[in-house]
Parts: sequence; structure tokens; C-alpha cells
Amino acid sequence: MDFLKEAARVRPSENQKNWFDMEFYAFVHFGPNTFTDREWGDGTEDEKIFNPQKLDCDQWVEAVKAAGMKGLVLTAKHHDGFCLWPSKYTEHSVKNSPCKRDVVREAADACRRGGIKFGFYLSPWDRNSEYYGTPAYNDYFCNQLTELLTEYGEIFYVWFDNACGEGPQGKRQEYDFPRYIELIRRYQPQAVIFNDFGPDIRWCGNEAGTPRHSEWAVVPSELCHLGQVQTGPGPMADRGSLVHMYNTDQELGTLPNILYSRGLVFAPSEFDMSIRPGWFWHKEEEPHSLRRLFDTYLTSVGANACLNLNVPPDRDGLLDERDVRRLAQLGKLLRESFGKELPAVVSREPGCPETQPVYTIDLDVPLAEVKYVVLQEDIAQGQRVESFKITGDFPGGENYPLYQGTCIGHKKICQLQDPFAEQNPLIGTAAEQARRIHVRITGARDTVFLREIKVY
Repeated sequence: MDFLKEAARVRPSENQKNWFDMEFYAFVHFGPNTFTDREWGDGTEDEKIFNPQKLDCDQWVEAVKAAGMKGLVLTAKHHDGFCLWPSKYTEHSVKNSPCKRDVVREAADACRRGGIKFGFYLSPWDRNSEYYGTPAYNDYFCNQLTELLTEYGEIFYVWFDNACGEGPQGKRQEYDFPRYIELIRRYQPQAVIFNDFGPDIRWCGNEAGTPRHSEWAVVPSELCHLGQVQTGPGPMADRGSLVHMYNTDQELGTLPNILYSRGLVFAPSEFDMSIRPGWFWHKEEEPHSLRRLFDTYLTSVGANACLNLNVPPDRDGLLDERDVRRLAQLGKLLRESFGKELPAVVSREPGCPETQPVYTIDLDVPLAEVKYVVLQEDIAQGQRVESFKITGDFPGGENYPLYQGTCIGHKKICQLQDPFAEQNPLIGTAAEQARRIHVRITGARDTVFLREIKVY
């Protein structure tokens, strides 16, 4: 089969499709660092410092739901090795803290009461464990992973990073990710797994919410070698390699790279960033502006990825009221922007090539009222669109460009007007009279299947 057609047929699993539909969920960094005012603990912290006297996970859930988030991922264990549940395998946990509360259970139960999904982050790097840096550590880690997978109900997400250091014996730990993945598949088969190398979700390459110009979910297996390879090698695979590739690269799934791959996988990107400069709560920090958070939403959820926005509890165990207000503002703006479609009739123009279809959108309102055009491919068929543009029909027969983009994937939010701008380009008599726009696919890897076109 032609390699481009193979690339077009790389498909997501059911778990990946369900994850894409989540779109926006919360990260919650909480632990000894909250009380030591640090970002990375060293594992020597006294368990007695962890004492959130007003812990209220329902408050967390209420705040993240107000922003429109559909799930919560808790740092069950960070690099310091302190466990937010009473693990049987270590003394460095909440069971030896003054509060003695199982934070993982309280968070999981609050999520279920609030109607959102629950997941956890379990740091492979453990700076407290005596086993770290030895083969025995993988047994220790799997024991703790099994506790979390079997004692806290349904888990939608297991989040790993690849932070690694030296253990007490001066040796670096070799993580047995295939073994970890097998446990997750056994006990929580509906859960997706985040890791730099797959198998399901990969890192966007930064923690600032900075997008690439083109974010592909279909990427070389050299990048995500834990994923399922769905194609043969590219036509240039025997003339070079992709050993240089990493998530921080600006070009990943684009055509020049995949031609050199030895096989492609479906591994979409997650944007993980914090609502404030640090990941853990620091009193002096303020949340990012509404503008920055909204723009990050557009360039993550609106660019074929999902957004995992961290909101850290304070030393009382509550989300900071400054962050709560910002989340409410963000949710309000998202509802105002995407809560109600504009009436329109979408039709596919006849006679177009299968890889270059044109869609006409007849509006019931003037073009001047259109702020966003939202495109979605049917990714169950594969991600295929390489480039597209949006144009408007104006009085007098002119057809002017409004937007130009690259890939679409699960969702592409095309912003025609900026809600923060004092003046927008679609203001004027012509835009008030225009009532038709076109979406033209200018390049695709195979037959295009758009699932939806919506106008807001």
C-alpha cells in the first residue's frame, strides 16, 4: 500500500478517542512541597509537615468544573516519594502525618460525587525509597501502582514522567515501563497512559502552553516506541534515521519526518501547564491572566491536543481563592465563546477531489458576528488533513481569506475575531452584508472525512 495511504489509516484506540473527548482537565500538585515552599523535594521531609487542616476535595472539584474541566489528575506521589495514600510499602506517607487522611480516596470520591473523572500521577523517581537504583525498585513501584489501580475505583488516566536520578547506591534507576503498562491494562483497561514515549499520550515538549504550528497525533514510532506501530517503514527509512527526534522538536508528524520513520503510531499530545508560575502552591504567586489561559486553550484543545491545567491546593488543603476566581472567569469566557452555535447550513460542494473538498457554510447571521469556525476530522478514520483555508464571500463577488491552517485532527478552533481586541477585522459594512464562508481543504493524505463544522 502507498505509504501516505498507510499514514492516513493510523487510527486511535477507543481509550484515545475517549481521552480526546475529555479535552480539558485539571492537574493537582499537592504534597510536602506545598509546606516547604519547594518545587522538588528530596525525600527527607518529615511526614509531620503535611497537615492540611481544611482539606476539602469537593471544593477542588467545584472549582475545576466551573472552568469546564471534565477530570482531575492528582499527584499521588511526587519525586520526594511521599504518598498521599496510606501505602503498605512505605512509611513516607499520609499515615504518619498529623492529618492521617487518605487524600487519594477523598479526591477520587469527590470526583465521582461531582460527575468528573479521576486519574493520578505516580512519579517513577522516588528520592525517599531505599530500593531506588536497584532491580528491587521496580517491584516496589509496581506494588504501589497496583494499590492505586485496585483500591480507588475507575481511573481514566495514569500519568508518568521520565524524571530520573541516582539512588542511595549511586546508580540510576532503569524503569520497567512495559511492566507498568501491563498492570494498567490489566486492572484499568479503560485508562489512558501518559509518558514521553507513549503508549497512548505524549508530552507537547514544554510546560508553558507553547504550541507547534502543526500538532499531529500520527507520529514516528521512533518518538513513541511504546506505542502500537500501525504502518510499515517510510520510503526514506533505509536512507536515514530519526534517532535525533524528541518531543521538544518543532517538526514531529509532518511529512518530511514520517518519510524517514520505520513505522507510525497514534500518540496525540497533551499540553500540561500550571495556572501560576509554579506547580506547587506558593503564597506570593498569582494566577496567569485570563488572556493567557484562554489563548492556551485555543492552541491546545483547539489544535488537536488536550489541556491538563494544574491548580495547586494551599497549605489548608483548599484551592487558592485567586485561582478559583480565575477558573470561574475562564469557564465563563469558554461558555460565552463556544456555548451556543450560530445557525448555519453546511454543504460539501460536488465535483471536488477527495483530498481537496470544499465546504460551503451559509450563515443565518452576518459574517461580522462570526468569531470562531470549529473543524473536526473523524479521527476514527485517521488524521488526514495537511492544510486548509477559510474564505468569505463579500458583496461585489470578492472572496477574501479569513484563516489559513495546517492539520485539523480531533479539533481545530479557527479564531476569526479576538475577544480581547479593541477592534476586530470583521467590522464594517461588507462583513455586515456577507453571509457565506468556505472551508477549502488544500492538502490531505487521503480521502477527507470531516465529522463536524460549527460556527460560533
